[in-house]
Amino acid sequence: MYRIAVIPGDGIGPEVIAEGLKVLEAVSEKFKFKYHLEHYDLGGERYLRTGEILPDSVLEELKGMDAIYLGAIGHADVKPGILEKGILLKIRFELDQYINLRPVKLYPGVETPLRDKKPEDIDFVVVRENTEGAYLGAGGLFKKGTPDEIAIQEALHTRKGVERCVRFAFEYCRKRNRKNKVTLCGKTNVLTYAFDLWERAFYEVAREFEEIETNYAHVDAICMWMVKNPEWFDVIVTDNMFGDIITDLAAMIQGGLGIAAGANINPKGVSMFEPMGGSAPKYAGRRVVSPLAAISACQMMMEHLDEEGAAREIERAIIKVFERDVKSLSAGQMGYSTSEVGDLVVKYILEG
Repeated sequence: MYRIAVIPGDGIGPEVIAEGLKVLEAVSEKFKFKYHLEHYDLGGERYLRTGEILPDSVLEELKGMDAIYLGAIGHADVKPGILEKGILLKIRFELDQYINLRPVKLYPGVETPLRDKKPEDIDFVVVRENTEGAYLGAGGLFKKGTPDEIAIQEALHTRKGVERCVRFAFEYCRKRNRKNKVTLCGKTNVLTYAFDLWERAFYEVAREFEEIETNYAHVDAICMWMVKNPEWFDVIVTDNMFGDIITDLAAMIQGGLGIAAGANINPKGVSMFEPMGGSAPKYAGRRVVSPLAAISACQMMMEHLDEEGAAREIERAIIKVFERDVKSLSAGQMGYSTSEVGDLVVKYILEG
């Protein structure tokens, strides 16, 4: 019996999560596992109504779950940063979800803006450190609002945090067993202190994985090669800030945010799974946004819970949807409503 926390969140979050839950029900029936859902109304509406962001009592309940399924955080009537820091970052930090895992995979039938690139060319993973770097909020403002104002934002990296992220990347590469190559993405020529630590840890850990090829590239080169030669990559490991940036570029080359999913992983604790598209408030209630990213996040959750058969079945059904039905992931251009796309995935799961 898996205990799964569901946080539909803001904007389109509830709409796409509803489709993911339909898919979860279908694979649970097919593969004979049981689960119990706990729903939490965290997000902008709760904050505006009560002033609460993430109560300590809810955080304690989340620590007892097997997984967290998240829709989106971000409300048009709430100042940016309040919900993101108070919910997303707080969950990541408090539950020590120190890996952000982003598969980047182009499915057959999905359009990519990269000319002549095919599914076999775009299939890699970004492993992003998720609890350190510039996202800790270290720093401050001095003489705010004056001509002499100073803003300080510090990025903090620990040997422990860097090494466990790098080790996860190598272990994941070994398990993935494709090109057996791990690329470190950094900026050693400018951020000399931080990436001296990253580079030393990277090559020290690499000695334990002799079968895996290693290389290094500056983040700007990674961005260029991700567009020009995405087939070069297998597993990319990087820090929090660079990982946040390059995974949005990666989402575009795999077809857009309508299919991009990710996970916040604590390998020995509670992990959280989410679509990457955000709350997109202008589309909320219109039922025109692709739920396939949220469904892919459900697939990742199944993999994490060792329900490999269920995960494979979800992916097979998504591929069928692209082959037979959906030709565009742009909002309003799928040819189907959000719920109809979810129904198609369920249909192919039950037929398979």
